[in-house]
Amino acid sequence: MSKLVTIYGGSGFVGRYIVRRMAKAGWRVRVAVRRPNEAIFVRPYGAVGQVEPVFCNIRDDASVRAAMQGADAVVNCVGILAETGKSTFEAIQSDGAERIARIAAAEGISRMVHISAIGADSESASEYAQTKAMGEAAVLKHVPNAVILRPSIVFGPEDEFFNRFAGMTRLSPVVPVIGADTLFQPVYVDDVAHAAEMAVVGDAPAGVYELGGPDVESFRALMKRMLDVVHRRRLVLAVPMFAAKIMAFAFDILQSVTLGLVKNGVVTRDQVKNLGNDNVVAEGAKGFDTLGIAPVSMSSVLPDYLWRFRPSGQYDDIMASAKDLRS
Repeated sequence: MSKLVTIYGGSGFVGRYIVRRMAKAGWRVRVAVRRPNEAIFVRPYGAVGQVEPVFCNIRDDASVRAAMQGADAVVNCVGILAETGKSTFEAIQSDGAERIARIAAAEGISRMVHISAIGADSESASEYAQTKAMGEAAVLKHVPNAVILRPSIVFGPEDEFFNRFAGMTRLSPVVPVIGADTLFQPVYVDDVAHAAEMAVVGDAPAGVYELGGPDVESFRALMKRMLDVVHRRRLVLAVPMFAAKIMAFAFDILQSVTLGLVKNGVVTRDQVKNLGNDNVVAEGAKGFDTLGIAPVSMSSVLPDYLWRFRPSGQYDDIMASAKDLRS
């Protein structure tokens, strides 16, 4: 019988790519999610019955254990960018990671992959970064030979970074940027999934890997790159940090006083703190080179999914060529 891997958060942006790779590698895949009925789309990633979404709440021991029954390996992809209700940074990124690792150790599962993030730091001013570091420490405490992957900002067809800002260009003449000079090293989602697959099958030595793509650019430069791809002219406006903090405070308060009915989907105070720090692979860190993976560049992927934000969509290049011929 083929081996079984349980992937917590397997229907998320990064998780679904790991699911697809593991299914293609011949593994049975159990996708542990809060809403299995909304994760049905992962089933066709494998043969009939090979990929199965199951219910799991990572805040509950019994739920996590049930999803892990009989597994040969575990992957934790669960993480949040902003807190809402009971889904706090501590509950999800620290306690949740600890729970999965502790139960994996109790079940005798020694092969675990944990998706963290570049910038994880217990001394950071950001609670997001603090809890990422706490989650890593908890995983290594219970599963010392675990593989921890720290990607920079992840891009791909379903991302919430380039898609979000490209969507803004349809209506707004301005693209506001907080931390315009902050450096990022965007990494393609399937490259992260490839690293996770290697870790699950045992082709990646235990340890922490920082994953970044071949391009290092400022936030401002990334927005200009995006504008070139979508063929739009917009003003990239650098928002001063003091103004960003005031704005984030106001949106956080609004979410608080409405008891979460109005969610802060713009920017939080914690996100502003993170945007003040570079998000690139540290010098000397293990990464794609160690794994033998050649990361994909943004230029080879962005046009494949951002074309829909162009003024004439997929026909924009044709329209431009026709205009040139007429002139």
